[in-house]
Amino acid sequence: MSESLPIMLKSLRLPAFHQHHQDYQQQSIDRSWTHCEYLSQLCELEVAQRFHSRVLKWTRESRLAKGKSFATLQIQELPASIQQTVIGLKDNTQWALQADNVLLIGPSGVGKSHIAAALGHHLIEQGIRVKWLAATDLVQQLQHAKQELNLMKFMSRLDKYRVLIIDDIGYVKKTDSETQVLFEFIAHRYESGSLIITSNQPFSHWDQIFPDTLMTVAAIDRIIHHATIIEVDGDSYRRKHQAKMT
Repeated sequence: MSESLPIMLKSLRLPAFHQHHQDYQQQSIDRSWTHCEYLSQLCELEVAQRFHSRVLKWTRESRLAKGKSFATLQIQELPASIQQTVIGLKDNTQWALQADNVLLIGPSGVGKSHIAAALGHHLIEQGIRVKWLAATDLVQQLQHAKQELNLMKFMSRLDKYRVLIIDDIGYVKKTDSETQVLFEFIAHRYESGSLIITSNQPFSHWDQIFPDTLMTVAAIDRIIHHATIIEVDGDSYRRKHQAKMT
């Protein structure tokens, strides 16, 4: 039976059990563990190892910036109301499970992308899959998929990510082909998955993204329905952070 144990553990996909059951067996003897205590220790190790492996894998595929987490976010530099909203989104991630959106609006350098990335890293640690996409790159991929008659298939592949972070939507060019696929993507994602969107343009200027007024209104309506809107203004977060480093 002992000779077949490693084979069975491998078959059951229990790598931590496979790697450490002998070491823990000796500890159980030295510390007089019961069978349940021995098994519990191995289970805790297996759970911890799986969590670590999943976080590493999901973080790699998310393409989130490594240095932009809550650990590096100078949240005290943000207005108190924004601090409360961001902390609320961090502490209660139910919004991501309900396909609610988060919009971060403000000029360049105020910390929008850092907040978005920090939320992304935190969501992965909470077991929620995330993907970071620059808006211009997303539009190019959508256009290519449409040309290949695979637009729906491409958008459906992104559905495996509970949260998609679309950075700098304001840089999308105002052309029929680009804005049409972006609108189709927003419509596809509506109430089926969460979006975190950063924009350096307020809603009043979104007609610079979508060439048609009705399309602009329809896109905004779908995005802001069930959404938390964070308007970040004031001195550049990036500039103040850099000043403290010098």
